[in-house]
Amino acid sequence: MPGTKGRLKKVFPGGNTCVGFYSFYDYIIEPDAVRIFVVKGGPGVGKSTFMRKIGEAMLEKGCDVEFHCCSSDNGSLDGVVFPAIRVAMIDGTAPHIVDPKNPGAVDEIIHLGDHWNEEGLRANKEKILACNKEVGRLFRRAYAYLAGAKLFLDEVESYYQDTGALDTGAFDRIVLNLIHEIFEGKPRRTDAPKVRHLFATANTPDGFINHLETIVGHLNKRYIINGDDGTGKTVLIRRLMEAALMRGFDAEAYHCALNPNLVDHLVIPALSIAVINSVEPHFYQPKSGDSVTNTMQCVNLLLSTKYPAEKQVAREMYRQCMEQATGFLARAKTEHDEMEQYYLPHMNFDAINARREKVLARILELAEEANGKEHLK
Repeated sequence: MPGTKGRLKKVFPGGNTCVGFYSFYDYIIEPDAVRIFVVKGGPGVGKSTFMRKIGEAMLEKGCDVEFHCCSSDNGSLDGVVFPAIRVAMIDGTAPHIVDPKNPGAVDEIIHLGDHWNEEGLRANKEKILACNKEVGRLFRRAYAYLAGAKLFLDEVESYYQDTGALDTGAFDRIVLNLIHEIFEGKPRRTDAPKVRHLFATANTPDGFINHLETIVGHLNKRYIINGDDGTGKTVLIRRLMEAALMRGFDAEAYHCALNPNLVDHLVIPALSIAVINSVEPHFYQPKSGDSVTNTMQCVNLLLSTKYPAEKQVAREMYRQCMEQATGFLARAKTEHDEMEQYYLPHMNFDAINARREKVLARILELAEEANGKEHLK
């Protein structure tokens, strides 16, 4: 709406996980979008700034915008999406190589390397190669510790099952009651529902970063799931996602930052609701009208208190592994920042700024065309 600033949503399209870098880049925007700009170029050439400034300009003009944040550099963006006009800009460089799938028809490349002094870069070739090699080594160390963290968290979660403390019948009743409450009387939306997979939280050089509020804060209602690790919260959320799809509702699945096979949060846009796994590192404070469910009501507390010392040791080992992983991610970012310094003096940023203004003008034209088509309906 003219005169009203757009709403900003922040997500992570990729994450540093127990299985290495995990990409949901295919879900940034649908492949049949109106236009996808794939931004190429080396470190320090201004790709993130290029996308961010266009995103901020569109926000000021009243367009809702998604910032797809970089899990390895909290100050950088991996992409920007304008959902209403189905246009996106995506960083197409490693570790998330993106190449045009429908070149010309949908996708086009913006190569910021067109604006660098190649001779100046070649003079720093050996230093750049050495930095790149060290960045790769540091990420491998980080991923090793993240894999270790998952092993110890699995150990923490296993105690409720191993002691027989979790009442699966009571758990199933909670799931069925929530399915009934959320979907009863709601008409089917589509016969081909889709799921969009992303991260709301990431393991970053600064530790856990969580953008959950930008994703769920504006919705009409949130179902908040409390409970200890191992009491079935992510199982509950996956079952609700399956129930949504069976009833013809599109869904957004936000995966666990450590184990991308798990879904931590679910959004059903057509119903304006979210289901949130409220646990470290993404505790969520209920708002007025929210519903809170605690899976600890399915736990036999007498049985659950067996082996507390073992469980505490496993949890402490998990946290130590996470601290080590964060340290290696921070060192990798420092090394990457050093590599950027070899590019910065050899970039023509005036030319890049001029190019950014041209791309912004094109996106505004696409927005006008989309608005015109909307009025014609």
